[in-house]
Amino acid sequence: MKDLLTTAKSYLPPDKVELIDQAYRFAQSAHQGQTRLSGEPYVEHPVHVALFLADLHLDTATLVAALLHDVMEDCSVSYGEMEQRFGVEVVQLVDGVTKLSKMDLMVAGDGIRHGYEDGQAESLRKMLVAMAQDIRVVLIKLADRLHNMQTLQAHTPEKRAAIARETLEIYAPLAHRLGIGDIKWRLEDLAFSYLQPTEYRKVSLLLATKREEREEYVDRICEVLREELTRAGVKAEVTGRAKHIYSIYQKMEKYAQQGKEFGQIYDLFALRILVDEIQDCYSALGVIHSLWHPIPGEFDDYIASPKENMYQSLHTSVMYLPNIPLEVQIRTYDMHQVSEYGVAAHWRYKEGDTKDPHFEEKMSWLRQLLDWQREVTGAAEFLDSVKMDIFQDQVFVYTPKGEIKELPAGSTPIDFAYRIHTDLGHRCIGGKVNGRLVPLYTQLKNGDTVEILITKVARGPSLDWLNTNLGYVNTANAREKIRQWFRKQERGVNIQRGRELLNKELRRLSLKMNEEEVATLLKFDSGAELLASLGSGSVSIALVTAKLAAQQEPPPMEHTPSLPLSWPSSGIEVLGVGDLLTRISQCCNPIPGDAIVGYITRGRGVSIHRVDCRNIQNEDEKERLVQVNWGKTQTLHPVRLHIEAWDRVGLLRDITTLVSQDKVNIASLVSTEHEDSICSVYLTLYTTGVGQLSRLFSRLEGVEGVFSVARSTPEEEAQVSSKSRA
Repeated sequence: MKDLLTTAKSYLPPDKVELIDQAYRFAQSAHQGQTRLSGEPYVEHPVHVALFLADLHLDTATLVAALLHDVMEDCSVSYGEMEQRFGVEVVQLVDGVTKLSKMDLMVAGDGIRHGYEDGQAESLRKMLVAMAQDIRVVLIKLADRLHNMQTLQAHTPEKRAAIARETLEIYAPLAHRLGIGDIKWRLEDLAFSYLQPTEYRKVSLLLATKREEREEYVDRICEVLREELTRAGVKAEVTGRAKHIYSIYQKMEKYAQQGKEFGQIYDLFALRILVDEIQDCYSALGVIHSLWHPIPGEFDDYIASPKENMYQSLHTSVMYLPNIPLEVQIRTYDMHQVSEYGVAAHWRYKEGDTKDPHFEEKMSWLRQLLDWQREVTGAAEFLDSVKMDIFQDQVFVYTPKGEIKELPAGSTPIDFAYRIHTDLGHRCIGGKVNGRLVPLYTQLKNGDTVEILITKVARGPSLDWLNTNLGYVNTANAREKIRQWFRKQERGVNIQRGRELLNKELRRLSLKMNEEEVATLLKFDSGAELLASLGSGSVSIALVTAKLAAQQEPPPMEHTPSLPLSWPSSGIEVLGVGDLLTRISQCCNPIPGDAIVGYITRGRGVSIHRVDCRNIQNEDEKERLVQVNWGKTQTLHPVRLHIEAWDRVGLLRDITTLVSQDKVNIASLVSTEHEDSICSVYLTLYTTGVGQLSRLFSRLEGVEGVFSVARSTPEEEAQVSSKSRA
């Protein structure tokens, strides 16, 4: 409590600090005798919540409400008593937080409560309404979740995992969307430590081994840049900003896909330059670009075009050395305050009626989401809307008239059309990006100018647009508009369309199920209800495939080429170093699952031995032994596909290229010619399951000339081949 009062005194007048002290004494009395699962007095929790908010320099009412936020829910204190003691504003904030707490439906007891999606969606709806009324309610809730995450160890493993998952999926993105970076990264790191403890410890260890080298590298660059800025007459503060553990893990995952090691990740930090005025930002940018070569396509001006969460800054990446990229952020001190505190900066140092006249304009995205949530019917659709359209990164594109439109990253021309107007989306037949005709599944980039081509006759959207495997639509808003259009069509037409979709999917996956069985699996009252939902687009065929995949996997097939059914997806990991050249030793032949150790050879990388290998037991140079472990294992299943297509030059090339792009291994390929320029192609693939197989079907059906893709058996292939030879 002393820390809280000390922080409050640094920016609030004495009478306000006294009110905070009174609220603490009231909370201490109300919570007398109550303890948390960790054993500490319960009042410690609201004090920590208030301290987080005091670090953000929030107003008195917010700090008082934070201290009292559990009083009405957990103690015998009435609404009227609270209002009499602390005023209407405080009691409304406490009431708002209490209502949100009652909507924490995701976790109950030691696990996840039945109806997870419904409960989580309702929690979000309540939170959005609370944000619209007074966003300080959600700021208190975020601080409340932060302290709960810091004391999560007292819960059971199941409840820890459930709360951490909700934090990573909902609360951390919400903090990001509100621009509160300080809370966002702490929530992410805490949730990551509970959800993936092994990976968390690994990243922490790798960071520790590289810390001195990294700090020396940053200090050297900062000193060079300070001298150049001073010489150019730009007064600036230059510092290095290290990325946080979860963001580094995400970076490592991305780099691993590119075959890079941890030691090659030089953008684990960014240089941050703080200046007094906006013109100094652009002057500093000129100094940097004259000093180091800018990387094409790696410049973003969020000062001229601020993000929806009010973030402003210049971002650029340059080549510090021939092979070392360097990320630089340039902003004013005021912009930096907003980047750290987001919407909380609206209340910093402010009391009474002093408010930002542009605040409502900055929060327009919240009003937009509230409008959307009234249109969305199901819990799953609403969660998609929040997670995809609000919590994702954004791209800024232009209309042909030069108007800027913000869309979630990954949006397509169809998403753009529906963002402009529903009717424009329904009439869309094509799109131009920067004057060039592009496929409708093209993902838009920052700065693109998008033009939508429409039909004069209203024909409505295509049901293929709802197939997530094809990538035509990537925003929940556009998807819901398309579903609404199909729901307006006649039920009989929807049932027939749904039956065609389901039968096609079951046939090509060689699954022996009828409509009623699938309806039962997806918890529909009848097969007709399922078919009507499929035909209207309310349920996508990709969801059906995912449910089927959870029930069964492709059975292994006989007489397939020899290939291991599982192996480490990332080889052997050398602890503290990353992926190195490794080889399995022939003396003991370890296999995945064996306890292993690495031996550093001269010129041939690291040889892998079993820990009980005689050669290792007798090794004199123990310093050459390193700790290693098996990489992540992935199980693959062999499956045969039968493709029928019009024979043409380049057909096999297009098929194999598409399969390879989906990172699926082709074990064998047989092609047979028939009459009338038709050919059959038989592929033996190794897939992870029905889900990946369904995506392949959708993509292969888009290859020019292909008119049929289905599962097959060796007997069918042999029969067709013999007829062809005859």
